[in-house]
Order: sequence, then structure tokens, then C-alpha cells
Amino acid sequence: MSTRQLKVAREIQKALAEILRQKGMAAFDGAMVTVSEVRISPDLSIAKTYVSIFPSAKAETVMNILNNNVKSYRGELGRIVAKQLRIVPEIVFYLDSSIEDAEHIDELLRK
Repeated sequence: MSTRQLKVAREIQKALAEILRQKGMAAFDGAMVTVSEVRISPDLSIAKTYVSIFPSAKAETVMNILNNNVKSYRGELGRIVAKQLRIVPEIVFYLDSSIEDAEHIDELLRK
């Protein structure tokens, strides 16, 4: 990843985190949504956005909400990063399962 990609990814991560925070937990069926990582394509056109969801039982519902509203999030992102980026990247949401993996490992270690 180039330095430019890393900088753009960091900016998008901050902006998306703020957008999702402003929506509040009520918008996500009472779940807490955190943007854990953003990976941007070399041409800066696609932002793979990894989100962690707590409690993890609501992950499927929240992912559906995110994917159904992806256009409005992209629009809001465009308003925030319009001065820095010529093209607002497409947002693709992925579930970051690192928290569940850590819990599973922790559970295995306790046994």
C-alpha cells in the first residue's frame, strides 16, 4: 500500500466512524458499530470498510442495515472528503471478526 492509499484510508475511516457515530445505536438495532479498518484500492475507487459489531449476535441485522444504506453513507462521506478527494470511493462493508476470534481463543484457553 502506498503512502497516499494509507492517508486516504485513514481519512475515510475517521469520516465513516463519525458518520456512524452520529446515526447512534438506535439506527443499528441497539448495536454498537465500530469502523476497525479501511483498505482502499490502488486507484482509490473502492474502500473496503471493516466494521466490528457489539453484541456480535446482531451482526447480521446490522450488516443488512449498513448495506441497505451504503449510498447515503457514500453521499455523506462525499460531503466530508470532497475537498481532499476527486472521486468519492465506493464503500463495501465487511464484518471484522477479530473480536469474535479473540473471544473464541480466550474461551479455548480457559478450558
